[in-house]
Amino acid sequence: MAYFPAFIKLDNSKILVIGGGNIAYEKLEHLLDFTTNIELISKEFTVDILQLIKKYNLKYSIKDYQKGDIADFSLVIVAIDDIPMQNNIFNEAKSYPKCLVNSVDSTEYCDFIFPSYIKKDDLTIAVSTSGSSPAVAKYLRQYLQNLIPDSIGNFLKEMKDYRKTMPKGKQRMEFLDKKAKDYINNI
Repeated sequence: MAYFPAFIKLDNSKILVIGGGNIAYEKLEHLLDFTTNIELISKEFTVDILQLIKKYNLKYSIKDYQKGDIADFSLVIVAIDDIPMQNNIFNEAKSYPKCLVNSVDSTEYCDFIFPSYIKKDDLTIAVSTSGSSPAVAKYLRQYLQNLIPDSIGNFLKEMKDYRKTMPKGKQRMEFLDKKAKDYINNI
C-alpha cells in the first residue's frame, strides 16, 4: 500500500534519532531543514554528526537505546542496522499514542517514510515511490529541481504578502490564481 503524502508542522514536536552513523547523518541533515528540536542517542557518533550537534546545539546521549527512551517523542528515526531492535522500538512506540517511527530501510517498521524532496525557501516538493525505489525518487527529484526557477522564493514571498494584505474572498482567490498561472506560464 502506498504512503499518504502529508506535510507535518514540526514546531512543537520532539524528534529522536537513534543511531550515529552515516545514515543517521543523512536523516539528521534532512530534519535540520525543518527543525532543530532533535535529540540523538548512540554509542558512537561520526565526526559529521558531532559537528551538526555542536552547530545546532542539539541534545545527545552516548549510550545504547533503552526501553522508554522514545516515550516523550513525536517522531523517532531508527537509523541502526540491528533489525530486531528496529522491530522492538517500532512495537514499543505503539504504546505511546503520539509517537511515529521511521526505521531506515525497513518499511515494515515504519509509520512514515522520508521522501526525496526539494526545498527552496517556502517551496517544498516531495517525491516518493512508497519505498519501491528510493533511487528513482532521487533522480526524479534531481530532474524536477532543474525545472524550478531561482526566483521562486521571491515570488512566493510576494504571494504570501498578498495573502496577508488582501481580504479573503473570490476577488483575492482569482487575483492570486492569475498571478500564479502567469508566473508558471512565463518560466
